[in-house]
Amino acid sequence: MLRASCEIGAQSGETRDKVNSGVLVSDDLVNQMVSDRVAQPDCDSGFLLDGYPRTIAQAMYLRRMSDARHWPEPRVIHLDVPRPVLLARVTARRQCPSCGKIYNLLYSPPAKPDRCDGDGAKLTRRADDEDAVIDARLRSYEEMAGPLIEHYRVADYHRLDGNRPPAEISSEIERFLQSAPARARSF
Repeated sequence: MLRASCEIGAQSGETRDKVNSGVLVSDDLVNQMVSDRVAQPDCDSGFLLDGYPRTIAQAMYLRRMSDARHWPEPRVIHLDVPRPVLLARVTARRQCPSCGKIYNLLYSPPAKPDRCDGDGAKLTRRADDEDAVIDARLRSYEEMAGPLIEHYRVADYHRLDGNRPPAEISSEIERFLQSAPARARSF
């Protein structure tokens, strides 16, 4: 949501710079964006939040928002992936600047190196996918993840080994979400 908001010019230059350098933006901004998004009609029957909350303050905000809207307790999926694997995956990501298609050089490379299969445009790396930026984001995540994981362990928490084939991970996530009680929201 942040990246998309920056691309359409809805965020300040300072926010764009933070996103592009891997620095986390303020909890207030992220909380407001999430609140606005989940208030949209397409979220009425449930939604998934990917990468949110990232801080205890965001988790507390989500709890207050959930209570105010009378949502059930969240179901939490923790994809646990070793740091070297995360670095390799993210730094292998490329995007077509014309059509927006995303490739991963490790898992879904284009037919012709560095060229989009659809329109032939030269693929690019997003500014926030550079090695130093990814390293900074992972360091920030690691500092916050421990307390956040402990916060959610008392909830409907499910740890998944994220270092497996995507289809296997997707199947396990689907089984976990389908096991939810009727009308439960999944986060």
